[in-house]
Order: sequence, then structure tokens, then C-alpha cells
Amino acid sequence: MSLQLAYASTAPNASDTVFILPAGTTTLPDAAATDLPEAARQYVNDQLAVDSKLISVNHFTHQHYFVVVANKPTPTLTAEALRKSGHQLHARLKTDKVATLYVQDLTADTTGALPLAEGIALSAYQFAGYKTDEKSQQAPTLTQLYLTGSAFTTQLVQELQAVVEGVFLARDLVNAPYNKLNATQFAERMAAAGEEAGFQTEILDLVRIEALRMGGLLGVNQGSPEPPTFTIMEYKPEGATNNKPFVLVGKGVVYDTGGLSLKPTPNSMDMMKCDMAGGAAVVGTLYALAKNQVPLHVIGLVPATDNRPGGPAFAPGDVLTMYSGLTVEVLNTDAEGRLILADALAFAKKYDPALVIDMATLTGAAARAIGQEGIVGMGTTDDYMQQLQQSGRRVHERVVEFPLWEEYAEHIKSDIADIKNLGRAEAGAISAGKFLERFAEGYPWIHLDIAAPAYLMAPDSYRGKGGTGTTVRLLYDFLKAQA
Repeated sequence: MSLQLAYASTAPNASDTVFILPAGTTTLPDAAATDLPEAARQYVNDQLAVDSKLISVNHFTHQHYFVVVANKPTPTLTAEALRKSGHQLHARLKTDKVATLYVQDLTADTTGALPLAEGIALSAYQFAGYKTDEKSQQAPTLTQLYLTGSAFTTQLVQELQAVVEGVFLARDLVNAPYNKLNATQFAERMAAAGEEAGFQTEILDLVRIEALRMGGLLGVNQGSPEPPTFTIMEYKPEGATNNKPFVLVGKGVVYDTGGLSLKPTPNSMDMMKCDMAGGAAVVGTLYALAKNQVPLHVIGLVPATDNRPGGPAFAPGDVLTMYSGLTVEVLNTDAEGRLILADALAFAKKYDPALVIDMATLTGAAARAIGQEGIVGMGTTDDYMQQLQQSGRRVHERVVEFPLWEEYAEHIKSDIADIKNLGRAEAGAISAGKFLERFAEGYPWIHLDIAAPAYLMAPDSYRGKGGTGTTVRLLYDFLKAQA
């Protein structure tokens, strides 16, 4: 991460500074007018009078920016508006070639600086990519962002830095193409992240996966020229406050053709490198937790493979015997994510977990239902679901709960096996969740379908374009609250 966040007691004179002003400000406070000449001060007051939310003044030697807090009905929506203001401000900072910025919060409760800084930092993300021209390889100008004032500490600012780095890690993994990130390379990247942040990693290879009889993962992998992996990450700090671990499970399909049920939609395979976004979110979350030394025992499980139609690829009509012993009739090989997740969910039971949360780019039905504005959630624990939804509102990665009524089990009944991997045309996201529920027995469980927000085809404020790193901030906030 090229942009470094830090704490400073005050901003130096003649420094590039952004002042956060309270909602409804119509006259510039003296604290924000330290070196403004009268004409500039009048200009800012004129802009405030017409309800401008982002104002800039060029001192020629330095820049001053003024961000007015939006008057939103809830604190969480106010914080989100500040993140978006941070994104807008970042565009101006690039234009003005600002290298070091100081943030001064002049609101009464001084809660605006963190979300504003978060919006700037998340907007500063650039995927290194593979371009070779000199301009593409130039480092961004903005390298230092200081939060000032007594409301902050170095630890608080470093915490935000680590969370943003976790998001960037997830984005980098999602944005990497398959020929740079197969299942083995994905596992190795997760292990490298563990070495850097401070969590343990164990990678199960094909031989060990076969010994465990993970029929879902092995079945999806049959048509691939590359072997599967099953990565186990464990963060267990001294003084962890939980007796039972929290387990995160992420779908790791590093590229998905749909298999023999080849994806029929035009251009639908163009973005299928993103089908491991759930696995990327798991490692991004563990990275942030470990970097910030959150006292919580957390385990991450990521089954990984690509889904190809080659050679001995599994076919519609096949019956797989899963790790749990249940049999599954395969009606569509493009419903592969639930097959590899099922093995991981059954495997999670061995840890006697307090809660298991899985994340997956699982169904187009979830994307069609609520779009990229939210995450579809379902599960077997009302209390944890409510807490997760509260975290979703705080970080603006909102979770919409879908039902798992008993009647939906009819959608996945098979004539020849215990269940089938595809439901009806209706309630597709729910029947996928109902399928997973059969393997998530014996512990509280939540399923998050991130098909829509995980990868964006057009820029969207601080989430950017491409991989968004969705659920890293959500899960970090939720898990930190558990500690």
C-alpha cells in the first residue's frame, strides 16, 4: 500500500490540509481560516452559503480543502457520505498533485476524520497490473495522510491502515488473472500473507484432498489441468477471548467456465477470474485481524480449483459423494461453488466452532435480487445475523437476510441421490443456501452471497472498478466486536 496513514498532533503551517466542517456550516470557523486572506475567506463563505460540500482554495504554495458533513438521518449514513466525500476529494488531490495531506476534524464529536480518511485511502487503490509503459508504472503522488487532533492515537490510525491493506490484498487477488493465479499460486499467496501478518497456514495438496475424500472439490477439479488446494489459515493469538473459534469459509474457484454446462451468457466468462472473491475476503480479513492483533481465535478455510470442461470433467447427471458422506446429483456443472463450499463447511465441524460464515460469488439470482448495493445473507442464527447486519450498516456493506424456510428443501430433492446441486428457476439464491445448509450442521452458520458487489464492471466511488474486497471491512468490524 503506497499511501501511509499516520497520526500527527497538529498540522504544520502552510501544509496541504482538509478541514471537516459540521453539517449546516454557513460561515467558515476561525480554526479553519488560519492563513486565509479576506478574499479567499469570503469565497469559501460564498460557497458554504450555496451548500457546497467540497471546497478548495489554492494558496499556490499549498492547498486547503473544506468538506462539509452531509446532514443524514443516521450516523452510519453520515459516515458513508464522508467516505464518498473522501473519494471526491481524492480526485482533486490527484489533480493538485498533493503528496502529503493533513486532516483536521472541526465537528463537535470529531468522528468524521476516520471515514473521510477511509474513503481517500480506499480510492487510492491501484492494481499494479502488467502494463510496461513508464506512465503506468509511476507511483501515485499522494503518499502520506495524517489524522490530527486529540481524538486520535497512533494505534487507531494504524488499525485503519491494516484494514485498508486487508481490502487491498483481497482486491489484488481478485484482479489477478487465472494464468497468474491458479489454485496453487492462490494458496501460496495466502501463505505469504500469513507470514507477513502473523497467522499460520497449512496447504492440503491433491493427495491429502483425495485422502479426505472431498468429493465436491475433487469433482469440480476433474476437468482442470491444475490440481486443487485446500488452504487452512489459523490466527490464534495469546489471550484470545473466545473458547470456540470463529471459522470463515471462502469459495476459491480461481476461474470458472461453467464446466460442461458452459456459461451461455455472452461475455459472462470475461470476469470469471473473480469467482474466488470469497476466498480472497477470508485471507484479507485474517490479514487485518492479525496485523491489528485482535484477541480472537479465527480459522479460515479456502477450497480452490478452476472449473473446466476438459478431459474427464464431471458431467450433468453424475453423482458425487461428499466429504460429509452425503451424495449429490449434479444437474449443472456451473453450480460448482456450492460443491466445494459443502466440503469445507462439513470440514469446519471438526473445530467445534462458535460460528461459521461462508462467503461466495455464488448465484446470479442474488445479484438480480438486490444488485451491487448489498449482500444476500441467510443462516441458522438470528443473534449473530443481527450483529452482522449492524456491522454491515456501520461499514456500508449491508446484508439483506433471505429466508431458509423448510419448504425450500423441496427445491433440491433428487430422485437418485440425497440432494441435487440445482434448484428451480425461482429462489435460486435461496436453494443454493438451502443446499449449503445440509453441510453446515452442528454449529451456527451464516452464508453470504457476494455475487454482485465482489467485482464491478464500472467505477463506483471508493469501491473502484474490478475487485472491491467486499466483506473484509464487514467481517473485521463484526469479529472485532466479538472480541
